[in-house]
Amino acid sequence: MAVSDRGRTVSQASRSETRPVVADQVQELIISQGLRPGDPMPTEVELGEALSVSRSSIREAIRVLASLDIVDVRHGHGTFVGQMSLAPLISGLMFRARMNLHNDLRTLREVVQVRIALDLFITDDLIKAHRTVDHTELEAIVQRMERRAHAGESFAEDDSAFHSALLTPLGNELIHQLVLAFWEVHTAALPELGIRPARDILDTVRAHQAMLDALKAADANAYREAVREHYRPLQRALAEHDS
Repeated sequence: MAVSDRGRTVSQASRSETRPVVADQVQELIISQGLRPGDPMPTEVELGEALSVSRSSIREAIRVLASLDIVDVRHGHGTFVGQMSLAPLISGLMFRARMNLHNDLRTLREVVQVRIALDLFITDDLIKAHRTVDHTELEAIVQRMERRAHAGESFAEDDSAFHSALLTPLGNELIHQLVLAFWEVHTAALPELGIRPARDILDTVRAHQAMLDALKAADANAYREAVREHYRPLQRALAEHDS
Protein backbone atom coordinates (compact mmCIF):
# COMPACT_ATOMS: atom_id res chain seq x y z
CA MET A 1 0.00 0.00 0.00
CA ALA A 2 2.81 2.36 0.89
CA VAL A 3 4.56 1.56 -2.40
CA SER A 4 1.35 2.25 -4.30
CA ASP A 5 0.85 5.55 -2.46
CA ARG A 6 4.48 6.48 -3.06
CA GLY A 7 4.16 5.67 -6.74
CA ARG A 8 1.01 7.71 -7.00
CA THR A 9 2.71 10.64 -5.26
CA VAL A 10 5.68 10.49 -7.62
CA SER A 11 3.36 10.30 -10.61
CA GLN A 12 1.37 13.30 -9.40
CA ALA A 13 4.57 15.27 -8.77
CA SER A 14 5.82 14.37 -12.23
CA ARG A 15 2.61 15.63 -13.84
CA SER A 16 2.68 18.86 -11.81
CA GLU A 17 6.24 19.50 -13.00
CA THR A 18 5.41 18.68 -16.64
CA ARG A 19 2.51 21.10 -16.97
CA PRO A 20 4.40 24.37 -16.46
CA VAL A 21 7.35 23.07 -18.46
CA VAL A 22 5.17 22.36 -21.50
CA ALA A 23 3.41 25.71 -21.09
CA ASP A 24 6.81 27.42 -21.08
CA GLN A 25 7.79 25.46 -24.18
CA VAL A 26 4.65 26.59 -26.00
CA GLN A 27 5.45 30.19 -25.11
CA GLU A 28 8.97 29.78 -26.47
CA LEU A 29 7.53 28.32 -29.67
CA ILE A 30 5.24 31.35 -30.06
CA ILE A 31 8.25 33.64 -29.75
CA SER A 32 10.54 31.59 -31.99
CA GLN A 33 7.92 31.47 -34.75
CA GLY A 34 7.33 35.21 -34.54
CA LEU A 35 3.62 34.83 -33.85
CA ARG A 36 1.67 37.94 -32.90
CA PRO A 37 -1.62 38.48 -31.02
CA GLY A 38 -4.49 37.16 -33.15
CA ASP A 39 -2.30 34.80 -35.21
CA PRO A 40 -3.48 31.17 -35.41
CA MET A 41 -1.58 28.72 -33.25
CA PRO A 42 -0.26 25.38 -34.52
CA THR A 43 -2.67 22.49 -33.93
CA GLU A 44 -2.37 20.17 -30.91
CA VAL A 45 -0.84 17.53 -33.17
CA GLU A 46 1.71 19.99 -34.57
CA LEU A 47 2.59 21.28 -31.10
CA GLY A 48 2.95 17.75 -29.75
CA GLU A 49 5.28 16.79 -32.59
CA ALA A 50 7.31 19.99 -32.32
CA LEU A 51 7.76 19.63 -28.56
CA SER A 52 7.82 15.80 -28.39
CA VAL A 53 5.05 15.65 -25.77
CA SER A 54 1.62 14.05 -25.64
CA ARG A 55 -1.58 15.76 -26.78
CA SER A 56 -2.91 15.60 -23.20
CA SER A 57 0.13 17.60 -22.05
CA ILE A 58 -0.49 20.12 -24.84
CA ARG A 59 -4.15 20.46 -23.85
CA GLU A 60 -3.18 21.08 -20.23
CA ALA A 61 -0.59 23.66 -21.27
CA ILE A 62 -3.13 25.41 -23.51
CA ARG A 63 -5.59 25.59 -20.59
CA VAL A 64 -2.90 27.20 -18.44
CA LEU A 65 -1.96 29.70 -21.14
CA ALA A 66 -5.59 30.51 -21.90
CA SER A 67 -6.12 31.45 -18.23
CA LEU A 68 -3.26 33.95 -18.65
CA ASP A 69 -4.64 35.33 -21.94
CA ILE A 70 -1.48 34.17 -23.70
CA VAL A 71 -3.59 32.03 -26.02
CA ASP A 72 -7.22 32.43 -27.02
CA VAL A 73 -9.25 29.25 -27.51
CA ARG A 74 -12.18 29.88 -29.85
CA HIS A 75 -14.32 26.78 -29.91
CA GLY A 76 -15.11 25.74 -33.46
CA HIS A 77 -12.45 28.03 -34.87
CA GLY A 78 -9.16 26.99 -33.28
CA THR A 79 -6.56 28.44 -30.94
CA PHE A 80 -4.95 31.82 -31.50
CA VAL A 81 -2.25 33.88 -29.84
CA GLY A 82 -3.98 35.90 -27.12
CA GLN A 83 -3.93 39.61 -26.48
CA MET A 84 -1.85 39.14 -23.32
CA SER A 85 -4.05 41.58 -21.47
CA LEU A 86 -3.99 42.20 -17.73
CA ALA A 87 -7.29 40.36 -17.22
CA PRO A 88 -5.67 37.72 -14.96
CA LEU A 89 -4.17 40.49 -12.81
CA ILE A 90 -7.56 42.18 -12.51
CA SER A 91 -9.28 38.92 -11.54
CA GLY A 92 -6.66 38.14 -8.91
CA LEU A 93 -6.76 41.60 -7.37
CA MET A 94 -10.56 41.63 -7.38
CA PHE A 95 -10.60 38.30 -5.55
CA ARG A 96 -8.08 39.55 -2.99
CA ALA A 97 -10.08 42.72 -2.44
CA ARG A 98 -13.32 40.78 -1.96
CA MET A 99 -11.62 38.33 0.42
CA ASN A 100 -10.64 41.34 2.58
CA LEU A 101 -8.58 38.99 4.72
CA HIS A 102 -7.57 41.57 7.31
CA ASN A 103 -10.95 43.33 7.45
CA ASP A 104 -9.20 46.60 6.68
CA LEU A 105 -9.68 46.85 2.88
CA ARG A 106 -5.91 46.49 2.57
CA THR A 107 -5.89 45.34 -1.06
CA LEU A 108 -8.23 48.12 -2.16
CA ARG A 109 -6.16 50.72 -0.33
CA GLU A 110 -3.00 49.36 -1.97
CA VAL A 111 -4.65 49.54 -5.40
CA VAL A 112 -5.52 53.19 -4.79
CA GLN A 113 -1.94 53.92 -3.66
CA VAL A 114 -0.55 52.32 -6.82
CA ARG A 115 -2.95 54.31 -9.01
CA ILE A 116 -1.91 57.56 -7.38
CA ALA A 117 1.78 56.68 -7.72
CA LEU A 118 1.40 55.82 -11.40
CA ASP A 119 -0.57 58.97 -12.19
CA LEU A 120 1.96 61.19 -10.47
CA PHE A 121 4.96 59.38 -11.96
CA ILE A 122 3.86 59.92 -15.58
CA THR A 123 2.98 63.61 -15.14
CA ASP A 124 5.97 65.08 -16.98
CA ASP A 125 5.64 62.62 -19.88
CA LEU A 126 1.92 63.36 -20.15
CA ILE A 127 2.57 67.10 -20.26
CA LYS A 128 4.98 66.61 -23.16
CA ALA A 129 2.68 64.18 -24.98
CA HIS A 130 -0.35 66.51 -24.76
CA ARG A 131 1.34 69.62 -26.15
CA THR A 132 0.03 68.90 -29.66
CA VAL A 133 -3.18 67.07 -28.73
CA ASP A 134 -6.69 68.21 -29.66
CA HIS A 135 -8.56 68.05 -26.35
CA THR A 136 -12.07 68.21 -27.79
CA GLU A 137 -12.82 64.59 -26.88
CA LEU A 138 -11.62 64.98 -23.31
CA GLU A 139 -13.64 68.18 -22.87
CA ALA A 140 -16.77 66.40 -24.10
CA ILE A 141 -16.20 63.52 -21.69
CA VAL A 142 -15.85 65.84 -18.69
CA GLN A 143 -19.04 67.67 -19.70
CA ARG A 144 -20.93 64.36 -19.84
CA MET A 145 -19.56 63.42 -16.42
CA GLU A 146 -20.75 66.72 -14.97
CA ARG A 147 -24.25 66.38 -16.45
CA ARG A 148 -24.58 62.85 -15.11
CA ALA A 149 -23.23 63.81 -11.69
CA HIS A 150 -25.81 66.62 -11.40
CA ALA A 151 -28.52 64.15 -12.44
CA GLY A 152 -27.38 61.65 -9.83
CA GLU A 153 -26.34 59.15 -12.48
CA SER A 154 -23.26 56.96 -12.62
CA PHE A 155 -20.50 58.09 -14.98
CA ALA A 156 -18.16 55.10 -14.62
CA GLU A 157 -17.93 54.53 -18.38
CA ASP A 158 -17.07 58.19 -18.97
CA ASP A 159 -14.49 58.04 -16.19
CA SER A 160 -12.81 55.07 -17.88
CA ALA A 161 -13.01 56.78 -21.27
CA PHE A 162 -11.39 59.91 -19.82
CA HIS A 163 -8.39 58.04 -18.48
CA SER A 164 -8.05 56.04 -21.69
CA ALA A 165 -8.09 59.19 -23.84
CA LEU A 166 -5.72 60.87 -21.39
CA LEU A 167 -3.16 58.08 -21.67
CA THR A 168 -3.37 57.36 -25.40
CA PRO A 169 -0.97 60.16 -26.50
CA LEU A 170 1.65 58.74 -24.13
CA GLY A 171 2.10 55.77 -26.46
CA ASN A 172 2.95 53.40 -23.57
CA GLU A 173 0.59 50.43 -23.83
CA LEU A 174 1.73 48.82 -20.58
CA ILE A 175 1.11 51.95 -18.51
CA HIS A 176 -2.21 52.36 -20.31
CA GLN A 177 -3.26 48.82 -19.39
CA LEU A 178 -1.96 49.08 -15.81
CA VAL A 179 -3.79 52.31 -15.04
CA LEU A 180 -7.07 51.03 -16.49
CA ALA A 181 -6.62 47.66 -14.76
CA PHE A 182 -6.26 49.30 -11.34
CA TRP A 183 -9.15 51.64 -12.19
CA GLU A 184 -11.34 48.62 -12.96
CA VAL A 185 -10.40 46.84 -9.74
CA HIS A 186 -11.23 49.73 -7.45
CA THR A 187 -14.39 50.69 -9.37
CA ALA A 188 -15.72 47.14 -9.18
CA ALA A 189 -14.57 46.55 -5.61
CA LEU A 190 -16.38 49.53 -4.03
CA PRO A 191 -19.95 48.20 -4.48
CA GLU A 192 -18.81 44.60 -3.88
CA LEU A 193 -17.51 45.64 -0.46
CA GLY A 194 -20.54 47.78 0.31
CA ILE A 195 -18.66 51.08 0.21
CA ARG A 196 -20.84 54.06 -0.64
CA PRO A 197 -19.47 56.59 -3.15
CA ALA A 198 -18.42 59.85 -1.55
CA ARG A 199 -21.22 62.40 -1.29
CA ASP A 200 -19.05 65.09 -2.87
CA ILE A 201 -18.79 63.22 -6.20
CA LEU A 202 -18.82 66.54 -8.06
CA ASP A 203 -15.35 67.09 -6.63
CA THR A 204 -14.21 64.15 -8.73
CA VAL A 205 -15.63 65.75 -11.86
CA ARG A 206 -13.96 69.07 -11.05
CA ALA A 207 -10.67 67.25 -10.51
CA HIS A 208 -10.94 65.71 -13.97
CA GLN A 209 -11.49 69.18 -15.44
CA ALA A 210 -8.53 70.50 -13.44
CA MET A 211 -6.34 67.68 -14.78
CA LEU A 212 -7.35 68.56 -18.31
CA ASP A 213 -6.83 72.29 -17.76
CA ALA A 214 -3.35 71.61 -16.35
CA LEU A 215 -2.43 69.51 -19.37
CA LYS A 216 -3.61 72.22 -21.75
CA ALA A 217 -1.57 74.77 -19.81
CA ALA A 218 1.44 72.40 -19.63
CA ASP A 219 1.49 72.97 -15.85
CA ALA A 220 2.97 69.88 -14.18
CA ASN A 221 2.49 71.14 -10.61
CA ALA A 222 -1.17 71.93 -11.23
CA TYR A 223 -1.65 68.51 -12.81
CA ARG A 224 -0.17 66.72 -9.79
CA GLU A 225 -2.42 68.68 -7.42
CA ALA A 226 -5.44 67.85 -9.60
CA VAL A 227 -4.50 64.16 -9.42
CA ARG A 228 -4.45 64.34 -5.63
CA GLU A 229 -7.85 66.07 -5.66
CA HIS A 230 -9.15 63.36 -7.99
CA TYR A 231 -8.52 60.69 -5.35
CA ARG A 232 -9.66 62.60 -2.27
CA PRO A 233 -13.37 61.66 -2.63
CA LEU A 234 -12.39 58.00 -2.93
CA GLN A 235 -10.11 58.27 0.09
CA ARG A 236 -12.93 59.92 2.03
CA ALA A 237 -15.25 57.06 1.06
CA LEU A 238 -12.73 54.58 2.43
CA ALA A 239 -12.39 56.65 5.61
CA GLU A 240 -16.18 56.69 6.03
CA HIS A 241 -16.17 52.92 5.75
CA ASP A 242 -13.83 52.74 8.77
CA SER A 243 -15.91 55.08 10.91
